[in-house]
Amino acid sequence: MRRLVLATLVNTLGNGVYAAVGALYLTRAAGLSVGHVGIGLTVAALVGLVTSTPLGVVADRLGPNRAYVGFLLLQALTMTALTQVRSFVPYVVVAAVTAIADSGQRGAKGALIAGLSPADQRVRTRAILRVATNVGMGVGMGLAGIVLAVDRREVYVIALLANAATYVVTAGLVRFGMPKVDKVPRASGPSGLTALADRRFLVFVALDGVLTMHAALAQVGIPLWVATATDAPRWMISVLLVINSVAVILLQVRVARGTETLSGAARAGRRAGLLLAGACVVLALTDATSGVVTVGLLIVAALIHVLGEMLQSAGGWGISFELAPAGAQGQYQGAYAMGRQLGDLVAPLLLTTVAISWGWPGWLLVAALFLIAGLLIPGVVAGHSANTQEHALMVS
Repeated sequence: MRRLVLATLVNTLGNGVYAAVGALYLTRAAGLSVGHVGIGLTVAALVGLVTSTPLGVVADRLGPNRAYVGFLLLQALTMTALTQVRSFVPYVVVAAVTAIADSGQRGAKGALIAGLSPADQRVRTRAILRVATNVGMGVGMGLAGIVLAVDRREVYVIALLANAATYVVTAGLVRFGMPKVDKVPRASGPSGLTALADRRFLVFVALDGVLTMHAALAQVGIPLWVATATDAPRWMISVLLVINSVAVILLQVRVARGTETLSGAARAGRRAGLLLAGACVVLALTDATSGVVTVGLLIVAALIHVLGEMLQSAGGWGISFELAPAGAQGQYQGAYAMGRQLGDLVAPLLLTTVAISWGWPGWLLVAALFLIAGLLIPGVVAGHSANTQEHALMVS
């Protein structure tokens, strides 16, 4: 686990650098238009969504260690290839292959965690890795400030190659010295379509995907709202993002306690929906306030939001681990990732066209979506568990 934490820190340090400089590299150094970058990201999101579950099956069949290493090395190649992009079509191709590699490594990493951790420690491990992710991303974004200050093509290329190197180092940490999780032979393992045929699990994935819109809410919705619809100073955007990151680093492991069981994870999902809805209601209030009141309400909304975010993450991890049958952790983790991918695809458009454009009525509508999704999760999960037990009795 310590090696996996170290690998996560190295990987996300590079990801943090790219997150801060990637868009500017593509538009300023590679010469792409903003519209072309947007199209490429949309294509990549769709490719990742479609390939997520099948690539999880690959992790089960090859073994999570081998699959994780392979997809990390593929990401190193695509990041290196990105330094040679000069036009739209090659960019879309590289973005699509990158999405395939990213989807594959997510499923493989989830299966690796499930294989290396005792069942009652899997969520805790995920929580620790999320803390490591926030630390790594934060340091990487801080280092990216040097690249942005220089603002020259050569420096952008060096940043991308450094990110590619972190994928190679991460692969080495996983490949050497980490216990191997056994692969699942085709003859003895579940069908490769098991997760996609599990309707109740897919309903949970969709509901969880609604809750994962909290990411776009923090990164897109709230910053745009602060900048365009309130009289709060622009620097409040940074304050709110810092509140989010610090809270996750300090509290994610503690918030995850109790979500190791299916019932505890389902309750966390319900509470997450309630809290995220509450954050949207508070944001709606800022449509009619000003000055210190607005600033105070934005801080309250950020605190409620991050607590809901942490509960959603912990609850989703617990449910996805517990509902996966033996030998299918890879494909179930891949299918679980589809929810986040779907949320990332839909949320920016929803938040900008509904919440930002409509004002307080739009925020209340988004709040209703969060509330409904959270309230439905316990029933869906309980129904899945009941169906599984009934099937087991019939087989026996």
